[in-house]
Amino acid sequence: MSAIPFAVRNASWRRVMGSDVSYRVPRFQRDYDWGPEEWDDLWHDILGVLDPDGEPAHYLGYLVLRTEDARRFEIIDGQQRLTTLSILVLAGLRQLQDRIEAGKEVEATRQRRDGLRAAYIGYLDPVTLVPQSKLTLNRHDDRYYQTYLVPLTKKLPMRGFRASEHRLRKAFAWFSDRLRDTTKSASDPGREIAALIERLSDRLFFTVIEVSDQVNAYRVFETLNARGLQLSATDLLKNYLFALLDRRQHENELQALEDRWEGLIGRLGSRAFPQFLRAHWISRRRLVRKSDLFKAIRREISDRE
Repeated sequence: MSAIPFAVRNASWRRVMGSDVSYRVPRFQRDYDWGPEEWDDLWHDILGVLDPDGEPAHYLGYLVLRTEDARRFEIIDGQQRLTTLSILVLAGLRQLQDRIEAGKEVEATRQRRDGLRAAYIGYLDPVTLVPQSKLTLNRHDDRYYQTYLVPLTKKLPMRGFRASEHRLRKAFAWFSDRLRDTTKSASDPGREIAALIERLSDRLFFTVIEVSDQVNAYRVFETLNARGLQLSATDLLKNYLFALLDRRQHENELQALEDRWEGLIGRLGSRAFPQFLRAHWISRRRLVRKSDLFKAIRREISDRE
């Protein structure tokens, strides 16, 4: 990165998903929490850019990323949108897979499936069939995503999973239904699904903010929040603190601490937590400016104890 604390660019979904990049949701960041209301909003935005008389492009907001090499990115803000777009693609891939299994335009459909997978999802190792994904979710959601959604499992399991894993499954089913309804009258539904995803990839846009470290990420949060955008600096604080705990913590203890954290946030509210933490810090340690809070925490809180 250059000397400036962050870089800003506008990029289409196609460029965001580039040929040699990967994205990781921090291990302790919030679970997938979109539901039918958010899916429906996104779908209507999608229909708006697909309509010949609709808008030529649609803006999806800020995508805040942390990176050191411009190839591997940690998603600070934007995970819900990127995850949902990936699920949309996977729903399309599953329908292409259904056509292959039914013996319909097998070779052409297989090429479309493989091309879309490589562009937006990643690839399956040809020997082990283990997915090598462009997107890795947090510690609660990634197993379901990688084990069932990425490999295009035909019948998704429904029992014994967390609420967020059920939301991933339901999102997959929801977008599967919408794609099926949209392409059912097409003479070649497989071709139509591929064309739909390709058109979207050039017409959905983000403002991408790349930062080089957690301090810069926190400052970006503070700046954007001051301009009225609802980002969560609380998530960034949680990611840092729990990363310290995770080094020597048993999973059950970690879950108990996470439950305590969520109880605290539930009482204070996510947006109010940094203000509360600053007041607590000043009462116990020393005066710190709002913009320097995260830097002070990272400097003085550096181990599990």
